[in-house]
Amino acid sequence: MEDDLMIQTDQAADQMVEELPIQVLILMNQTILISQIDEVLADIGQPDCKLINPCTLIGGKVERWMSDVTSNNEMFISSDKIVTLVDPSQHILEEYKKFIQ
Repeated sequence: MEDDLMIQTDQAADQMVEELPIQVLILMNQTILISQIDEVLADIGQPDCKLINPCTLIGGKVERWMSDVTSNNEMFISSDKIVTLVDPSQHILEEYKKFIQ
């Protein structure tokens, strides 16, 4: 019974992550990212955006962001570091989804 509950909880968490929007972010330092993004409550000055599976876009190629310094697939960033958010093109969205699977 307890194992079933844990499996259901894991599946619910996976479904929540899948439902988060996938956006292209342009950062203040001109870095272009594609990521699932979730707004989180935070104190002033603290990171308030959770990036899930963030990747860089370099020449249309998707690569894991900061893979040379961490294996984390969830990172936090302050929204004031983001210049703009846009929807990815269908091609980039498909490449991203294939990459993170």
